Amino acid sequence: MLKELLNYLEDKKIIILGYGKQGKSTYNFLRKNFPEKRIDIMDENLSLLEINPELNEDIFCEVILGKIDVTLLEKYDLIIKAPGISLKNYNIEKIIKKITSEYELFLKFFDIVTIGITGTKGKSTTSSLINKVLLNCGKKSLLLENIGVPIFDDIEEIDKDTIAVLEVSSHTLEFAKKSPHIAIMLNAYEEHLDHYKSFEDYVKAKFNIAKYQKENDYFIYNSENENMIKINFPYKENDISVFMNSNEIENNIKKQKNNIYIKNEHIYYNEEKIMNINMQMNLKGIHNLNNIMFVIAVSKILNLDITKTIEAICSFHSLEHRLEFVSNINGVDFYNDSIATIPEATINGIKALKKVNTIIIGGKDRGVNLDDLIEFLKSSEVKNIICIHTTGEIIYNRLKNSEKEMFYFEDLKSAVKKSKEVTEKGKICLLTPAATSYGFFKNFEERGCLFKKYVLEDED
Repeated sequence: MLKELLNYLEDKKIIILGYGKQGKSTYNFLRKNFPEKRIDIMDENLSLLEINPELNEDIFCEVILGKIDVTLLEKYDLIIKAPGISLKNYNIEKIIKKITSEYELFLKFFDIVTIGITGTKGKSTTSSLINKVLLNCGKKSLLLENIGVPIFDDIEEIDKDTIAVLEVSSHTLEFAKKSPHIAIMLNAYEEHLDHYKSFEDYVKAKFNIAKYQKENDYFIYNSENENMIKINFPYKENDISVFMNSNEIENNIKKQKNNIYIKNEHIYYNEEKIMNINMQMNLKGIHNLNNIMFVIAVSKILNLDITKTIEAICSFHSLEHRLEFVSNINGVDFYNDSIATIPEATINGIKALKKVNTIIIGGKDRGVNLDDLIEFLKSSEVKNIICIHTTGEIIYNRLKNSEKEMFYFEDLKSAVKKSKEVTEKGKICLLTPAATSYGFFKNFEERGCLFKKYVLEDED
């Protein structure tokens, strides 16, 4: 498998578009296998060579910095694009067939069981949980892509018995022309509107995870998500519908042969009762219950031991920055949900934790509609709403005349300090931005880490 990939790449004129984590992985893989091959790099970051001085020493590499030059890209046989590069403002008609990725190349040349997971929210948790279930059932599993390591970093460890679990973003899927053996699409909400020409383009990119599947492949999809329903995707007989509304059981079963759903407080796979939803689990909230249903679907497809599957589900802990318990300080539980970058995630987090008395909310404004979030907050039991940054100011202005206790601060540290003053003992303070971190923090991880630092600061 690896040999076939290398044979394919050997005589290609290649450029790496974007030199972040994945671009660097691609470069290291190519340079290791082709020490004297011409490999070029194009990146918008003018400081790239200062950050990566080793590239100056590679005499077989030209680094092109600044605005993307589409005309120059036409001269290459293969453009291996990193996920973070947006091409929405460029005419790419002449290069679109040349654009590929580690993900697509891997699927093209590695004939193994691959499980791809996408969705606006829940990808990392679901991917990690599937990986844990596989390992608990004695399978050789590798967690790759977004939350895992880049594919090319671990590609030499992959053999015919490996199951690859791939957390895949819409950016990776946008130009993909290959699909995994088992594809999962958890949901689709307004997100990444700055990367696409329209929200519909974003959702269509997500559906590429299953668009190129064969008849004997499986697509596990959310049949209740309105944004997904609008696409009218041509589902196959093998595909599995996931839904939670028990009132829709009959309608959904008529549409799809295989279904996973909740009935009488149990998760069912078709007519088979799998597990009680009230079992003791570390994952909280209805959104995580939905993620678990997709994991069970994978278990059934692969004929895994269902007892070991449930054992792994129940013992699984939430990931960092995802409804992560930080500490109890003076009777108040502090939770970090920095990954909540859209309104729906904030709503789900508050519902999951239930005793939320204070929230810290706000981030970069990308034009996402806040109406449903505003209405939810008005009727919720959240008493203190501490707003920061651009969307925080919008939320503050729209709720300042409500019955809520409203606060606005320019920085996270001040917001955390205020939360310690106002949150009632026995209740919860939750960082739940409902917006992206860019422009204020490097990423959501930095935002979450700083929140934890400020929460614990006075406890050292």
